[in-house]
Amino acid sequence: MTQLPAPSPQRAELEKAWARWATAMGRAQGELVLRHEVVESWERSLRTVDPARAVAPATDRDELGARWADSPLRNPVTELSGELRSITEDAGMVAVVTDDEGTVLFSCGDRSVRQRAEQVNLAPGGCWDEPYMGTSGVALSLHTGRPATVWAAEHLVEALHGWVCYCAPIRAADGRQLGVLDLSTYWDRSHPLILTTVRALVAAIESRLRSESSHPTDRTRLECLGVPRLYKEGKQLPMRPRQLEILALLALEPEGFTPERLHEAIYGDRSVSSSTLKADVSRLRRATDGRIADRRYMLVEPLACDAVELLSALEAGDLTTAVRLYRGPLLPDSDVPGIVQWREHLDVCLRTAVLADRNPDHALRFGQRCPDDIEVHEHALHLLARGDSRRALAAARLHTALRS
Repeated sequence: MTQLPAPSPQRAELEKAWARWATAMGRAQGELVLRHEVVESWERSLRTVDPARAVAPATDRDELGARWADSPLRNPVTELSGELRSITEDAGMVAVVTDDEGTVLFSCGDRSVRQRAEQVNLAPGGCWDEPYMGTSGVALSLHTGRPATVWAAEHLVEALHGWVCYCAPIRAADGRQLGVLDLSTYWDRSHPLILTTVRALVAAIESRLRSESSHPTDRTRLECLGVPRLYKEGKQLPMRPRQLEILALLALEPEGFTPERLHEAIYGDRSVSSSTLKADVSRLRRATDGRIADRRYMLVEPLACDAVELLSALEAGDLTTAVRLYRGPLLPDSDVPGIVQWREHLDVCLRTAVLADRNPDHALRFGQRCPDDIEVHEHALHLLARGDSRRALAAARLHTALRS
């Protein structure tokens, strides 16, 4: 990384250089303050980008949902979302992950910084490759395939002059560039060590990608939202409801259970022999190739589970992914105390987030899974513009819910 001079004088010099470029729309001869890679990026960007642009173009929401659902980055980024959120909230930054075309798929971070970032659409759906938003850390990393820092008026677009972004490409096990991780903050909070943090986070993501690619057919997946299913090597396994209940609890609570606590979570106050629980766990252990520990009931390695992914998405503030994952309540036919408690927790978290959100797409999609929820349908109807044809759908759902 290039060592930057003292912030205030450097920013002033960059602003002067940017102003000369913006006025002349050409290269300023003898300009020393600009880095060579920045100059080249400006020259490429000026063919398609107006430096006065105020906000990044947006991707269609349906397309964005499909991109994130199909992205190989979704699982490793979701698994690391807690760490990303902790780092960015503590440091006053925003983290974004893009695909290989510069479209933001995921974001999290300090609330006030995220709100400022959303004003320029540094948020899911924003297009940040060079042809769309000019010189930025994301654009340079995508173009060069190397880590990059773009600071203050090194950004071509004037609306970004208050920012600094630290980026590094994310690569698959076969070397393909899958996207970019970016940590951004205000220009006066810049520090060279931030790029070191980005590199470490990218290494963690790439490690998870390699782990997934090294066991492509050994992936076991539990789906317990709506219709419960357990898949192994792409095939559905026949499982008893009790086994799915136990497995769901173990997936949602990775720290595990003592035998007594799991017995209570499954049977409550009912008088059931401990040998019954041991037998169920034993059968489940065989079905999952020994993934369950003996003395303390817990998964010895993470299990892909839609309920866990939903919880992680909510914790990361990724409501688009959370709503997409929600196919119905957690094991809806179960009356097991532990499952009932988790079911209510997930439903309340997601419903509260949807009702607090201003995106009608989230209310419509969640409303599809909650046909009797009058407040959700009213919320969708309130958010949809008068000329939006989807108002008819929301109105029909509300009418049905009111009559039921």
